[in-house]
Amino acid sequence: MVKLIKKIQTFAHQFSLWQEGSKIVVGVSGGPDSVCLLDILASLSKKKKFQLLVVHINYGLRGVDSDKDEVFVRKLAQIYNLKLEVLDAKKESQRKPTESFLRELRYDFFEKIRKENKFDLTAVAHNQDDQAETMLMRLIRGSGLLGLGSIRPKNNRIVRPLLDTSRREIMAYLKNKNLKYRLDKTNKESKYLRNKIRNKLIPLLEKEYNPILRKTLANSAGNLANDHDFILKSANKFLEKADFDKEKNAYFFEDKKFLKNHPALQKQILRKIIFNLKKNLLNIESAHLEEIIKIIKSDKNKSQQMKLKGLKINKKGDIIHMSY
Repeated sequence: MVKLIKKIQTFAHQFSLWQEGSKIVVGVSGGPDSVCLLDILASLSKKKKFQLLVVHINYGLRGVDSDKDEVFVRKLAQIYNLKLEVLDAKKESQRKPTESFLRELRYDFFEKIRKENKFDLTAVAHNQDDQAETMLMRLIRGSGLLGLGSIRPKNNRIVRPLLDTSRREIMAYLKNKNLKYRLDKTNKESKYLRNKIRNKLIPLLEKEYNPILRKTLANSAGNLANDHDFILKSANKFLEKADFDKEKNAYFFEDKKFLKNHPALQKQILRKIIFNLKKNLLNIESAHLEEIIKIIKSDKNKSQQMKLKGLKINKKGDIIHMSY
C-alpha cells in the first residue's frame, strides 16, 4: 500500500504532474482503477494540500448498472467529503454510442467542470494495462508515432498518475485497503476490439511470447512518445519561420525550405499546420498528407490547387499557401 503510493509520488515528480496545493478534478467511474486513483490522491492531499473534486458520467449504456454506478460514486464522494459533479449523458450516449464520441463527451465535461471551478488539473485513471491495450489496438489499425505514443503521463491539463501502475498492483492495493468498487460486466465480453485485445490477444502473447508483454508495450509507448515530441519540436521550429496570416487563417512557406526536411518531419509539419488551421486532425490520414506533398514537390510552371477536408492548398511559383 505505502509502496504503491511512493511509486506514484516518484512517477508524478518525474513527469511534473502536479504541485503542492494543486486543485485536481478526479474522473471516477466507480471501477477499480478510478477508486484506487481517488483513494491515493485523497491520501496524498493531506501532505500535498490538494483540493479534490469528483466528476462522474452516467452514460446509461448498461441500464440499471449505470445508475448503480452513479449511486456508488455519490456515496464515495460523501465518504471522502468531496464535492461531486455528475453528467447525465443517457440521451447523447444512445444517439451516438461510439468510443470516440463518448471519449470526447467525457473530456469536454471534465474540462467544463475544471474551468467552472477554477481548478488546475484533471486526473484520470489510465494504467499500464490500458497503455499496452491502446498501443496494440492502434498498431493493428495502422497508427503512426502520434497514435502509438499518445497516452502520456501529462497532456496539457490531463494527468495520469497510474500510467506506470499495473492493474495487478491496483487490485492488490484495493484488497489491502478493503476498498469496494464496481465492475463493468461488459469488459468480459469480447464484442469490441479493445476487449478482444484484453481478453484474448494479450493473454495469448504473454503465454507464448513475452510474459511481461504489458510492461514492455507500455515502455515502448513511452519511448515512441518521446520520439514524437522530438519531431514535433522540430516541426515547430519550421513553423516559427513560416508566415501566418491571422485574418485569412493561412500559412505561407517556400517549397525548397519545406522539402529540405526529412519525409517524417514533412508530414509532422503538415499535421501541425492543419491542426493550427482546423483545431483538429479528424479524418486526416497519411495518404492526404502525401497528396499535399506531391503538390509541394511539383515543378509545373502553372499554379497547383487542391481542396481537402475544408483545407485549400495552393502552389504559386515556389510559395505554398495553406488555408482553412
